[in-house]
Amino acid sequence: MKIKEVEDEMARTQKNKATAYHLGQLRAKLAKLKRELITPSGGGGGGAGLGFDVARTGIASVGFVGFPSVGKSTLMSGLTGTTSEAAAYEFTTCTFMTPDAVTTVPGTMTVRGAKIQVLDLPGIIEGAKDGKGRGRQVIAVARTCNLIFIVLDVCKPLKDKQILEAELEGFGIRLNKRKPNVIVRKKDKGGLAITNTVPLTKLDHDEIRAVMSEYRISNADIAFREDITVDELIDVIENNRIYIPCIYVLNKIDSISIEELDLLYKIPQSVPISSRQWLNIDELIDKMWEELNLVRIYTKPRKSAPDYTAPVVLRRDKCTIEDFCNAIHREIFKQFKYAMVWGASAKHARGQRVGADHVLEDEDCVTIFKR
Repeated sequence: MKIKEVEDEMARTQKNKATAYHLGQLRAKLAKLKRELITPSGGGGGGAGLGFDVARTGIASVGFVGFPSVGKSTLMSGLTGTTSEAAAYEFTTCTFMTPDAVTTVPGTMTVRGAKIQVLDLPGIIEGAKDGKGRGRQVIAVARTCNLIFIVLDVCKPLKDKQILEAELEGFGIRLNKRKPNVIVRKKDKGGLAITNTVPLTKLDHDEIRAVMSEYRISNADIAFREDITVDELIDVIENNRIYIPCIYVLNKIDSISIEELDLLYKIPQSVPISSRQWLNIDELIDKMWEELNLVRIYTKPRKSAPDYTAPVVLRRDKCTIEDFCNAIHREIFKQFKYAMVWGASAKHARGQRVGADHVLEDEDCVTIFKR
């Protein structure tokens, strides 16, 4: 059964108690077909990802996603000093390797001492998740980013936002969401055991069993710790979704009125800017720093003042003393004895002696003592 046939069947089927099982199977079947489409099996056709090998630099990466000529290249050039060809017509981000390929243009910017890689991805066209416009490779790079900027032209309808979200969703990218708190534990026998600690208002047991049947899971313990939809249950089973924070960059505000600008601020997770006039870029950078969730740690040599010029930047989910040592040099931790910490994570203003598992906070100062 093809994707269009499944979607048509779903559209024809009225949702009620009697059709819940059938609709659950159709949704699961649709998810499997889409997965096969975006991750084709087998060899042949080498070179599909031509021009998309990007060397990773910096502590985090931000991907610019958008339709052609919304101002991504101009914004990136201003932020990083990297020249990405810009023009007033579509598809100017290109490659010199083959005539039909487009490429990712990387650059680096420094924010509060942290080096952040910025990737100007080629303009996405509708149908990118289906391979149009080299869209499959473009979105594959987006999956590796720590943060996505969806760049939109404020002069065009905001349906562009919905189209881009659908393209990214179709490739397994979940924007501004977290992984559902659901556990599916397969077992050898005993059938399906479904438990929930919250009321399930968005799906029923028939839909759950239908999805499990489609994935040929007949014996499993399924524990729901939050109220989710059938699509989110499929995400849990597929287990290949990427959850990425996203900022909607509404570009070209220099061409609209103040009243229209006030309306734009009502869009969640959005920052209106003008890359051409360089308006409101500071707010965009502040929002980017907040979403990347980075921590700056300053080194403090013994009997000296802390070095505030070159912080060691860590990710908040990996910011222990051990992570700090490894970020400087792998050999340091092998000789680690203890550390002294000053700042928000220390219990005392005069400093605290801590071990390797101590979790650091932003702008802490650290002295390492070796054996």
